[in-house]
Amino acid sequence: MPGHLIIGYGNPLRGDDGFGYRAAERIPDALAVHQLTPELMEPISRADRVTFLDACCDGTPGEIRTRRIVPKKDGAAFTHQSTPESLLAGALALYGRAPEAVMISVCVTDFMLSEQMSTPVRAALEKVVAGLVSQYGN
Repeated sequence: MPGHLIIGYGNPLRGDDGFGYRAAERIPDALAVHQLTPELMEPISRADRVTFLDACCDGTPGEIRTRRIVPKKDGAAFTHQSTPESLLAGALALYGRAPEAVMISVCVTDFMLSEQMSTPVRAALEKVVAGLVSQYGN
């Protein structure tokens, strides 16, 4: 059973929206995905802890936020628009286990068609990656 699973998601071709994806690319053994899908329930159920990485729209660009995630059925668990909460609920329902989970999100500003992130989001990405690598040794 893997101790810590990191899942970063977003669109790396939409500027700052690529935060989670780009962060996961830089962390060994992390999963970089474009969107959360039901297929993630199985590896989630095997982890002791899951960290989701994503962009958020409300706040100061580059601001890093952390919040606890708990299983919640929201009707999206078996669609291709799943939420972290619904994936945890699905892992619990299908595999009998939902690990401790957190969301690390960075407030973003630029969703333009671009592979480049804004300066504050790039700086936040560096902090998040360094913190996760030092904390979990990934």
